[in-house]
Amino acid sequence: MTATEAAAHVSDVTEAADVTHATDAIEPSSAVAVVGTGTMGQGIAQVALVAGHRVRLYDAVPGRAPEAAEAIGARLDRLVEKGRMDASARDAARGRLHPAADLSELADCALVVEAVLEQLDVKQQLFGELEKIVAEDCLLATNTSSLSVTAIAGALRLPGRFVGLHFFNPAPLLPLVEVVSGFATDGTAATRAYATAKAWGKTPVRCADTPGFIVNRVARPFYAEALRVHEERGADPATIDAVLRECGGFRMGPFELTDLIGQDVNEAVTRSVWESFFQDPKFTPSLAQRRLVQSGRLGRKSGQGWFPYAEGTERPEPQTASPAKVPEAITVRGDLGPAEPLVALFEEAGIKVRRRGGGGFIGLPRGGRLCLADGETSVEFYDQEIIHFDLALDYAAATRIAVSTAATTSPESLQEAIGLFQAIGKRVSVIEDVPGMIVARTVAMLADIAADAVDRGVASAEDVDTAMRLGVNYPAGPLEWAAEVGFQRICDLLGELHERYPTGRYAPSLGTVRRGYEENGDS
Repeated sequence: MTATEAAAHVSDVTEAADVTHATDAIEPSSAVAVVGTGTMGQGIAQVALVAGHRVRLYDAVPGRAPEAAEAIGARLDRLVEKGRMDASARDAARGRLHPAADLSELADCALVVEAVLEQLDVKQQLFGELEKIVAEDCLLATNTSSLSVTAIAGALRLPGRFVGLHFFNPAPLLPLVEVVSGFATDGTAATRAYATAKAWGKTPVRCADTPGFIVNRVARPFYAEALRVHEERGADPATIDAVLRECGGFRMGPFELTDLIGQDVNEAVTRSVWESFFQDPKFTPSLAQRRLVQSGRLGRKSGQGWFPYAEGTERPEPQTASPAKVPEAITVRGDLGPAEPLVALFEEAGIKVRRRGGGGFIGLPRGGRLCLADGETSVEFYDQEIIHFDLALDYAAATRIAVSTAATTSPESLQEAIGLFQAIGKRVSVIEDVPGMIVARTVAMLADIAADAVDRGVASAEDVDTAMRLGVNYPAGPLEWAAEVGFQRICDLLGELHERYPTGRYAPSLGTVRRGYEENGDS
């Protein structure tokens, strides 16, 4: 699918969904089937069950479906115990749940959702058999997270009724559902799937069938940039995680998150997206993560990943600077852009602030310049003492700030920078002189991948931001965050990174460049 075709296809689906009504959803009186009774299958079945449907559970392994039904019933019992469900509603739901011994028992279902092994031939064979059993108006859906919806539907007689319904684990708790339109998916089928997910209490987003859909595509830089900084010995994993949490506002850092997900699982998704995009350098996997997987250090499930998890072991602490003397006065030269809120914080802390014209930096008493991370390194300014500080989601709420500088910067100037941030209640992590630091380069790459996805017709800007907030708990959608920082600033930062890493990884996408120009035109 070309970018133009993809954009047109998603536009058709989006326009149809924009006028979606509750009546477009599958009626609660209709039966829904879930094939595959693992964690995801059980979760999806529970969602449909609680929404009022009769649910048929099928698994190719004998005995699995009844076991899954019992497990779902037990979870409903726990909901009653916690006061989140009435006992009468629980009993009614149990009465609507039926394990199926044969696929033929799914013949009257209005929707069949598949959650079996992530193997293309297995899924194709299953849907080929289902197509012979269910009615022609039955909606067929896959919960795949890594395979092409178009490819799964490729052998079907009626591929227009086939969609992706990508739930996130645990399905009963997480609100996001990616509604994926394959190349042959009819707009009415996508609208019906969207409306049904919404009727089930979920927040659906629409997207085209491209590698990683929305979340697994746009999220790659969150892991990749942290790994890159670590590989360059810019900072240790504990410090990188702390900066992204306490300064960037992310719920978890990438190293602790990949330990939770499983290093093998996360690395496989990254490699899959990279290979599916014909080894696009923007999605290049990490050698450090590959070695971790090869060594069997898979994270929590193996007892060791980036961090140790065996009983009695302690997690390493992030690098945090010791208390430093607070400078009495600073000079703010020009506009600090997204870091401008710092000025009020410094004044509230009793630091005298002088405003002067200039290029947007903070002048320290000994002559050092404190600059927001812009993709340059401090060592390049051999005749000046440049100290960079990282981007923050909210400088008032941030509890940690990272700073970096060249080895030639005097210890006294560095201490002034540390003391300045400590005066406004921030812990300070001093990292090595890496371009773009940690939060700034991560946000810039997230925004770039997101802008590119929107301009290629993968999804709307609103749906991309919604997916990243709900699917991976980002503190803000990457596009709305970039709009606050300024797309021109994002574009400039990526340009500086591209100059220092001329591999294509950091070359700003046309989507980012275009938004930067549009932003300048509006100002």
